[in-house]
Amino acid sequence: MSNKGYNQLIDDLIRSGYLKTPRIISAFRKFERKYFVPASMSSFANVNKPLPLGSAQTISQPLTVAFMLELLQPAKGNRVLEIGGGSGWQTAILSDIVGKNGKIYSYEIVRSLTEFGKHNLGKFQLENVVFEHRDVSLGYPEEAPYNKIISGAAFEEIPQELKEQLEISGTLVAPTKADDVRRIRRTAETEFKEEIYPGFAFVPIRQQL
Repeated sequence: MSNKGYNQLIDDLIRSGYLKTPRIISAFRKFERKYFVPASMSSFANVNKPLPLGSAQTISQPLTVAFMLELLQPAKGNRVLEIGGGSGWQTAILSDIVGKNGKIYSYEIVRSLTEFGKHNLGKFQLENVVFEHRDVSLGYPEEAPYNKIISGAAFEEIPQELKEQLEISGTLVAPTKADDVRRIRRTAETEFKEEIYPGFAFVPIRQQL
């Protein structure tokens, strides 16, 4: 697929109202999805659908990635925890948004997928990204607090431990098995505000046994 096809995809997401924020749109345009899908799927990279990555995992539909990043509103200098780095596509987009003074801590529980994501990210010089194989279903407190937390897999219930790794005024965006996406904002030390957006299905969160 050509860059023209990918830009058409981005333009469609803008027209339909899923992409709105200039810095997010700019980051989307810099990282074509075809660099983050298996070779067998490359001809479908510009289609607005989830695609298989193997190991029962998927790369999310572009519409969904756009929607969640708009909810998250990452900014320059942010420290972001990404749960389920997968193919690395969203990781790369986040890296560009937060800039050289920000940091993306991205972890993937499936070892083979971690290697795939690392390979994809290696095509670009992203010095503000940590991308490793690790179970962070309860977060990664060693690097907390985070300005933003985002998950690519669905929780039964979003863990309190994860919420508490947000800074005050921080934002968490994650799907649940109720087929929704939730935005949780930490408004005070012990207070959180939750918003629910129905209509999204994700693979379930996995934990290391």
